[in-house]
Amino acid sequence: MTAKTHTVEKIGGTSMSRSQELLRTVLVGDRKGPELYNRIFVVSAYGGMTDALLEHKKSDEPGVYALFASAESGWQWGDALSSVASKMVEKNAEIFPDAATREQADKFIRERIEGVRSCLIDLSRLCSFGHFQLEAHLLTVREMLSALGEAQSAFNTALLLNQNGVNARFIDLTGWRQDGELPLDEHIARQFSGVDFATELPIVTGYAQCAEQLMKTYDRGYSEVTLSRVAVVTGAKEAIIHKEFHLSSADPKLVGSDKVQVIGETNYDVADQLSNMGMEAIHPRAAKSLRQAGIPLRVTNAFEPDHPGTVIMSDLEPRTPGAEIITGLKGVFALEFYDQDMVGVKGYDTKILESLTRHKVWIISKTSNANTITHYLKGSMKAIKRVETDLAQAFPTATTTLRKLAMVSAIGRDLGGVRILPRAIAALDEAGIEPIGLTDMIRKVDLQVLVEEKDFDAAIIALHRGLVEERAERKARADIRRVA
Repeated sequence: MTAKTHTVEKIGGTSMSRSQELLRTVLVGDRKGPELYNRIFVVSAYGGMTDALLEHKKSDEPGVYALFASAESGWQWGDALSSVASKMVEKNAEIFPDAATREQADKFIRERIEGVRSCLIDLSRLCSFGHFQLEAHLLTVREMLSALGEAQSAFNTALLLNQNGVNARFIDLTGWRQDGELPLDEHIARQFSGVDFATELPIVTGYAQCAEQLMKTYDRGYSEVTLSRVAVVTGAKEAIIHKEFHLSSADPKLVGSDKVQVIGETNYDVADQLSNMGMEAIHPRAAKSLRQAGIPLRVTNAFEPDHPGTVIMSDLEPRTPGAEIITGLKGVFALEFYDQDMVGVKGYDTKILESLTRHKVWIISKTSNANTITHYLKGSMKAIKRVETDLAQAFPTATTTLRKLAMVSAIGRDLGGVRILPRAIAALDEAGIEPIGLTDMIRKVDLQVLVEEKDFDAAIIALHRGLVEERAERKARADIRRVA
């Protein structure tokens, strides 16, 4: 394998669902001959498939996995799996109008579906005996089901490219009928052994079976980890994530497409802050692999192939200080823990964090003073109530209160020296929004503002106006004065 000559590129599920458009843009487009190669594509499942296989990411509506894991559901999971099979066959029909190719795609996915069905039936029977506990196998079941979606999309994409005269090669990292598990890097190296990047276009499953069990650590963020490790192991010159939108200074649907700016460039520090706000440019642990290997990451709009997108590098300092992006989260729970006996006593933090970790509640931010610790959380009400119960048992004299809010954040490589805090307060005040709380870190990479949920949209618009648009206007005026 020749180092630093190729890119490793990931296509997300929503974009994957637009196969014919992808052919005209990132997969083929105007490329001919050698231009088609020296690229590796890591692909996600088609939009909605992983939700149907596991559970809906937003609504938690149960998919095959959730039904299989539930003792009350009986054999409903089998019907759900059949429903997924039907959806996959319908997707094949949408992509492949000719019967012969469609039959090839259908045969591939039906074999996988029925193999998984047989495995789950055998596992259910085995676990009907007291010596075998279903819970011990659920992570493996989750990984096996999730892999079906990526296997379909990767196989189909390679098939579609072959139909269009491209020498594409299906790289199956899902471990289907594979003996044993290898460490991820070794698994990748073996699968890519003998691949000629100059004459072949590898299409890789976003899910990879490995000894590290990706879903145990990353759950549904595994495809970005696969992207990063493929880039590192194969010695890529750049990693690229193709999305259905640009990485912009705010949501254009909210602020207005004429007002937002494509960021263009930033660093991995900003990417980490975006991830903390639920707006992942890339999973933070995947970013770590790229950062340590010195591999730049580019985020592009899959359907605007001529636009360079946004490049993310570890040592990319801003040309001028200021906010680069305004984003946020609705449905943030402020869990306030108060105990008069806390003053000067250690150990409270540890107990709270243990409970939050045990119930898998996502911690966005935290503040504290002499006798109060407030965590800003994202998770189900059920899980957070369990945390409250734990704390009541551990600290009988303490009180906890729970409040639902929204958090808006101004993020940039350097927010220092440009009066971000007073400008933010002035922008909110002009919009008639009174913040509930503010966190302005000394490191000056993000400013977090807590507001009522009803004020979320208005707060995003106001902060974008005050911190991004007005900054651009000031720069434009200064440029005119310099020219004059």
